[in-house]
Amino acid sequence: MLNLIFLQAVEGAATQGSQWSFWIMMILIFVVFYFFMIRPQTKKQKELQAQREAMKKGDKVVTAGGIYGEIKEVQDTTFIITIAKDVTIKVSKDSVFADATDAAQAVAKDEKK
Repeated sequence: MLNLIFLQAVEGAATQGSQWSFWIMMILIFVVFYFFMIRPQTKKQKELQAQREAMKKGDKVVTAGGIYGEIKEVQDTTFIITIAKDVTIKVSKDSVFADATDAAQAVAKDEKK
C-alpha cells in the first residue's frame, strides 16, 4: 500500500516536471522564431513601405514584374509610370518594390562577386 502511494507521488512529480519543461521549450522556440524570422521581416516591410511613400514624380522605379519606368503621377494607392515614349501604365504601389538606381547598384554589386 505504501509503495503504491509512493509510486503515484513520483509519477505525479515527473509528469509535472515534464509539463514545465515542455512549456519552457515552446516559449523558447517562439522567442527564437520571433527574433530571427518575424521581427526582421516586419522591419523590412516597414522600410519598404516608407520607401514607397517617399517616391515622387520623376523617380525611376522597377516593378515586381521587372518593368523599368519613371513615375509620371502619384495617386493614393497607385502610380502612373511611363515605360516608353507615350506609353504609360497604372500599377499598384505594392508592386513597385525598388528605386531603379537602387536596383542598378544591387545588380552591379552582384556582378562584382
